[in-house]
Amino acid sequence: MSGAPVPKNFDQLFEQLKLRFEHGRILLEKQRMVLLHTGAIAALRKELVESLGLDRARGVLTRMGYASGQRDAQMCRRMIPNASDEELMHLGPALHSLEGVVEVEPAELDIDITAGRYYGEFIWRNSFEADVHLETFGLDVDPVCWIQIGYASGYTSAVMGRFIMYRETECRGRGDKRCYIIGKPAEDWADAERDLKYYRPDRVADQLIALQTQVEQLRYNIDEQLGLGDMVGTSEAFKDAAEMVAKAARSQITVLLLGETGVGKEMFARALHGLSARAEKAFVPINCAAIPEELIESELFGVEKGAFTGAAQSRPGRFERAHGGTLFLDEVGELSPAAQAKLLRVLQEGEFERVGDTQTRRVDVRLVAATNVELAQAVEAGRFRADLYYRLNIYPVLLPPLRDRREDIPLLALRFLDKHTARHGKSVRGVSSAALTALQQYPWPGNIRELQNMIERGVIIAPPGGEIEVEHLFSTLHPPPAQAAEPEPSEPLDSLVDQALGRETSLEELELRLMEAAVEKAEGNLSSAARMLGLTRPQLAYRLKKHGRHM
Repeated sequence: MSGAPVPKNFDQLFEQLKLRFEHGRILLEKQRMVLLHTGAIAALRKELVESLGLDRARGVLTRMGYASGQRDAQMCRRMIPNASDEELMHLGPALHSLEGVVEVEPAELDIDITAGRYYGEFIWRNSFEADVHLETFGLDVDPVCWIQIGYASGYTSAVMGRFIMYRETECRGRGDKRCYIIGKPAEDWADAERDLKYYRPDRVADQLIALQTQVEQLRYNIDEQLGLGDMVGTSEAFKDAAEMVAKAARSQITVLLLGETGVGKEMFARALHGLSARAEKAFVPINCAAIPEELIESELFGVEKGAFTGAAQSRPGRFERAHGGTLFLDEVGELSPAAQAKLLRVLQEGEFERVGDTQTRRVDVRLVAATNVELAQAVEAGRFRADLYYRLNIYPVLLPPLRDRREDIPLLALRFLDKHTARHGKSVRGVSSAALTALQQYPWPGNIRELQNMIERGVIIAPPGGEIEVEHLFSTLHPPPAQAAEPEPSEPLDSLVDQALGRETSLEELELRLMEAAVEKAEGNLSSAARMLGLTRPQLAYRLKKHGRHM
């Protein structure tokens, strides 16, 4: 402590520092201490900032320092009960130095415990916290010695028996030559509320759990209300399709769902039914491609006993079973010419006959059809009736392939994870970041159906209580996407670098211009802008704040 005076009675404290190597313990008086790498504290600080945001992270660390300062003050009182007010106050900074936190030099001190009077100014040198923050985040716009400020406030408050609040007026973490603090009773600060919030308990975990519960409940309520099932997404492509379906649900119009195999056509059809006035009635699906051509008519319209070999009894078809509700015809392009003719009649007149029967039956059915082929081309080729096509194509809805809604993949993966862990009675903690990255890079020829199957496979293979990793998802038939090689620096990028250097543009200005461009391109969406820059949202918000930009 070359710059700071050694206080009276400090030797008594120093003698209480015991290294018990054989027991793996370091004791200061009766308190157990731990030697900890500053790198570990830097990692904790970084995670707190990125997880909780700057203000909440500062509050957590300030309160941690405050608790430490109070314990040290109580220890000094026990060990040196006859110390004067000023001696007691000088022991706190000395302990802070002994503990390797900072070198403290008193600049001004006025203390009278009995009268409740306190004012103190101190110079801080070699602040470990300033070093850690500069290493992790670079220069800040505000003081950064949060743990140390908390310690000073906690120690002095315990000594004085009233709340004393310190403020850092100079800080190396923001570019000053030294750190300098001033302490006085909280009520003597004109704008005390600015810093008092960092000392108040903040039940972050409770709030996060409560918010998560509210979100889950809202999501459950919305899903129940809309009948969305496994349909989740925030992408524009998904929202456009969902909005089209929601609008159609309020009418009785025939809907034609278009899209590749596995995009979720039946889920959208069920959602439409759940939103409609027919929601309390039956939803009857049929895959026209899965039924032999000779049986498709009887499946759709029913059959009378003896109509053909094997028809031992009369039975209703899907249309009759869907009376009052919704009939979903998947792969409608696979219907036979005879079945197409009967379907057209039902759409036009609402009536049909069972196979082998002459009695006309009337039905009230909402029809939703789906196909993964170009019906217009089938019409040109003579495989599909033009008049039926025009009847079905009144309200087409194009469902996007999964490769066009990659931002929805994490949401869908978590939904399927919940579904299949419950189904298989297995606890899986989640999907690793590497696995999520692989999922977002995969081309998804099988779309959502393939993703659901892949997550189910992962649930089964992953260790109980562990995470789904890349190797749990992909089989030898479907290997994971290859990692892209590092691209060679492109000529346009080299040109931009040369221009920036030629204009003597500072690194800070370049960083700000790049962040502002990303935010503008993302139309103010910080999460999207952060993804463009390879940052997390809290990291981007933090860096913008450093430059005086508040988004």
